Amino acid sequence: MSPPLTKPTASLFSSASKPPPPICTFLFFLLCILGFYALYHPHPAPGSPQSYIGYRKLFLSLSTNSTVASYLRSLTLHPHLAGTQQSLNTTDYVYYHFKDFNLETHRVEYTALLSYPVHASLIALFANGSTVSFSLSEISGKVGPDVVPPYHAYSPSGSAHAKVVFINYGREEDYRSLGALGVSVNGCVVLARKGGGLSRGGVVKLAESKGALAVLLYAEEDGKRGGRGGVERGTVMRGVGDPLSPGWPRVEGGERLGLEDSEVVKRFPKIPSMPLSFENADVILRSLGGPMVPRDWRDSGLTRVGPGPTMVNFTYQGERKERTIHNVFAVIRGSEEPDRYVILGNHRDAWTYGAVDPNSGTAALLDIARRYSLLMRMGWTPRRTIILCSWDAEEFGMLGSTEWVEQNLVNLGAKAVAYLNVDCAVQGPGFFAGATPQLDNLLREVTKKVKDPDSEGATIFENWAATNQAINIQRLSGVDSDFAPFLQHAGVPSVDIYYGKDFPVYHTAFDSYDWMINYGDPLFRRHVAVAGVWGLVALHLSDDSILPFDYLSYAEQLLGHKDVLSTLLDQSISLDPLITSIQGLALAAKEAEDEARVRCEEN
Repeated sequence: MSPPLTKPTASLFSSASKPPPPICTFLFFLLCILGFYALYHPHPAPGSPQSYIGYRKLFLSLSTNSTVASYLRSLTLHPHLAGTQQSLNTTDYVYYHFKDFNLETHRVEYTALLSYPVHASLIALFANGSTVSFSLSEISGKVGPDVVPPYHAYSPSGSAHAKVVFINYGREEDYRSLGALGVSVNGCVVLARKGGGLSRGGVVKLAESKGALAVLLYAEEDGKRGGRGGVERGTVMRGVGDPLSPGWPRVEGGERLGLEDSEVVKRFPKIPSMPLSFENADVILRSLGGPMVPRDWRDSGLTRVGPGPTMVNFTYQGERKERTIHNVFAVIRGSEEPDRYVILGNHRDAWTYGAVDPNSGTAALLDIARRYSLLMRMGWTPRRTIILCSWDAEEFGMLGSTEWVEQNLVNLGAKAVAYLNVDCAVQGPGFFAGATPQLDNLLREVTKKVKDPDSEGATIFENWAATNQAINIQRLSGVDSDFAPFLQHAGVPSVDIYYGKDFPVYHTAFDSYDWMINYGDPLFRRHVAVAGVWGLVALHLSDDSILPFDYLSYAEQLLGHKDVLSTLLDQSISLDPLITSIQGLALAAKEAEDEARVRCEEN
């Protein structure tokens, strides 16, 4: 059995019987060069633009792939679902690393309602009289005993004995297609495939409204990248944050709603649901009769939608428990604007081992903390305060980050400069980013300074532009990671960055260190690249005398959205007040941009 995660010691990174690791040798020569430079060259004044530029270059030079790999290896030794002892061990691991970097470190705890499985069973009864009792766990022999069985958090306990109907992605348009075939799901168990832009909770909620008795949900698999046999866990709760304190923080002595309160009840579905492996779902789906699948569903590989003749007996029993969750923070106080906060965040809890989701991001966050601590030893202090955040219980519905935002809502709304999120830092090849519009230009400029991990001699920007034929920065409109409470509750400008998309072991027991070194990032170059962009964006936001926000392009985008809106609304609805407001924003943005240009020239 692997040892538990503990406070890091020097033995994790070096040994007396071995030569010093590359980072130590590198730092020795780096300090020698810096000393020579300081003696024989004019030294920029601390806090000057020249010194900050030098520190940014130093930050990029301090990366080491092996260090990031060691963090990820340690974080993924055990599953660490929120509310468990293993999760507390990873909390300690991050906390003590921050402490060992000589950073001001804090731990903030909340009580939250979490959800765990007790028992589940699924039996299929086929038209020929045969039955199959399905194994609902992943492939035996490849999954450790501490891995939680596949389940949907906050699913109610319940059972169903009924015919099966395939509902494609479970969207409203899919039900319309079934209706056109004369198929109703009322009184049936529905089987859906993941995707189509609808969340798990959305699929269950809509099925419930159509009269379904239960929902079975599967993810189509990619056997070429290690995804065969996995089952995707997830939450079906609606909204974010602790369900017993909707809209306010769950602090000690604070108000707590009861489980039967209407505000709590509406957060949870009323019918049970369960994730299935692709293999189990395929057995059921290929036994269905009924009408042919609609033409635009045929990429599913199926021919019939049901109902039946196959029937299933499905039972799920779960339990909801109040558990303590732990957020960890490292703070680097600003020298000139200490009450302005640049916030970097990543969640730490995982459904299983979490090598991609989320601990590729945790490893990058720890590496940024390490590099910042080295810059501090060399004399750097940020102009504005930097806060590094390690969130708990994100997988249940952004609980840790939401409770903290709710507790500090006024301060964050007034004083937070930006929130920079990384969740699944590395899923595969290709750089992706989402942001609020005022941060687009900063993201582009930073990616011009960071080496591309997959193209020798190129920057991330160059490969990003070549791959997409344009720089495509998405908008953060969902509630699928910890940027949601910052952006949607506190109105804080936000960024979300990552490498790769749609990795096949998402939320399965195969999201492990082995998968990462075999498929995701064998040499950890992409981890280093994400840490470089993430940390460098934060350095600009914390050190630039004038914040590098671009509100002029923001106003231009709003005008574009106005044009789309005008085509959708009735002509009797006037958009004049909206247009006037956007034009006012554009004018103010132009004045701010002109003033910023003058000040930059003066500096």
